[in-house]
Amino acid sequence: MKKLLFIITVCALVCCCACAEGGGTDAGEKYPEADIIALSDQEILWNGVAAGEDPACAVYLSHDVIYYEDRDTYDSGNPYGEGEADERHSAEEAAAATVVNITQPGSYCLRGSLSAGQIRIDLGEEAATDPQAVVTLILDGAEISCGVAPAILFRSVYECDNGWSTETAGPDVDTSAAGANVIIADGSVNVINGSHVAKIYKDNADQKKLWKQDGAFYSYMSLNIGAEEAGDGVLTIIADNEGLDSELHLTVNGGVINIYAQDDGVNTNEDGVSVTAINGGSLHILGGLGAEGDGIDSNGWLVINGGTVIAMAHPAADAGLDSDMGSYINGGTVVALGSTMDWPESDSEQVTINLQFAARQDAGDAIVVEDTEGRIVFAYDPSEDQVASSNIRQYQGTVVSCPAFEPEATYQLFLGGILSGVQEAGVYEPATVTSYTDGVKQVYTGTDVRGMGGPMPGGFAGERPEAPPEGEMPQGGETPPQPPDGQAPPEGEMPQGQPPFDGMKPEGEPPQPPDGEMPQAPPDGQAPPDGEMPGFEEGEIIDTGVVSADFYMQDKVNGFSGIRAE
Repeated sequence: MKKLLFIITVCALVCCCACAEGGGTDAGEKYPEADIIALSDQEILWNGVAAGEDPACAVYLSHDVIYYEDRDTYDSGNPYGEGEADERHSAEEAAAATVVNITQPGSYCLRGSLSAGQIRIDLGEEAATDPQAVVTLILDGAEISCGVAPAILFRSVYECDNGWSTETAGPDVDTSAAGANVIIADGSVNVINGSHVAKIYKDNADQKKLWKQDGAFYSYMSLNIGAEEAGDGVLTIIADNEGLDSELHLTVNGGVINIYAQDDGVNTNEDGVSVTAINGGSLHILGGLGAEGDGIDSNGWLVINGGTVIAMAHPAADAGLDSDMGSYINGGTVVALGSTMDWPESDSEQVTINLQFAARQDAGDAIVVEDTEGRIVFAYDPSEDQVASSNIRQYQGTVVSCPAFEPEATYQLFLGGILSGVQEAGVYEPATVTSYTDGVKQVYTGTDVRGMGGPMPGGFAGERPEAPPEGEMPQGGETPPQPPDGQAPPEGEMPQGQPPFDGMKPEGEPPQPPDGEMPQAPPDGQAPPDGEMPGFEEGEIIDTGVVSADFYMQDKVNGFSGIRAE
């Protein structure tokens, strides 16, 4: 790839070096020492002076973006064999992208618009182990587009978790000392429109990865994202693959973050190590706009401690929340829509409702939870959410959690209808709702759901939640089906109804077994393996045969299946 060079005068070089020693003067009282980078297609200014091309400066320009070249296939003898045709780019396309390089620690405030470029932070090979190698990007009205690679790339800064390993990893991680930091300035609107780099090998022999940058906003090191005092600054990420990625940990502490991604909306990708932690802010994520994609996907843990998280996945076979090592909801307001069942862990601290519907639901309909007195406890209307409403799809499984949910309480669920009240991006303040009409009341037939490869909600190893005390769980006015031949069920057991149905059927219609046929017990009277139920396959719903409109919160994490309109 050819490298285009600017003609730089001696005067410009002198100005460049002078700017490297001083900070900006108008980045706000909170960041008086921040350097100002004014973005423009015509000329990029660094603290008011035209940025040059001298790598000795803290900020310099280049045209050497890392990208997936339009080369022959891997089989022909080069490492470019993974990318599809639409992931390949010509040398001319790459050369048109201006790379704004940041090479020294400090705070940098980005403003203005760059239609073909990348912000690349690279403090050198030794930065990962240097606690002083810390960069903070302040996004204050920045619009950056890159059609060949991520629009923002943290390449090399301090890694606060240098001692990570799968043996010591866990869901609790402190990233406060991380070298990669982003602050969304109050009152600002920022748009990052980026591409990605498909896997490029070092050579054909050892198959080692040279480059792979999956997200439009990508960090090789642990990344913190926060906001200023008001917390109303907006960061919108538009991605042709994944949206916001970190190769290790990601912590979100504030700001309004909207993500539109063809694949995963958020991804942290170190297997068995990465932690995605959300402590505050408002995240609205539309993942899976292409062939697949989760809302949030962590190859380690996902921990939600606060804020608002609305995460939507591809409707065919992906989850709003997906984590390999476990998801925990300890606070905040959470709505996750998808098809697969990836429920939070049973020892999450906040009451969570896991819902598996008998048929696909319209993701544009409101989700409303009321107490038994008809008071609204939770309400979310996607039609008022600019992210969700931009692409209304379907879902069959959802996770809902909010601070108002209480253990041992009973709620009722409604879909659709019209709400009047105060809302922010579709999430209503329950006390302000003055009316709710035309909602469709929902009922369910089961309280146990076998997770896709994981334990059932409410307990480990497939333990089945005990029935609540008599009178605490009304049965919706319908008489439960009686056991065959009029026999009474064994003491303490629920009457058996229809066998389980496959809640993942695209049509949403449960197959009907022959009359009277019941799930089969294991052969020879053997007990089923620990955590399994006789006659049920992984991913199937266990149907108790009881129809109820009362959703009783027996545990912190509660699963309900076979949900349909009353």
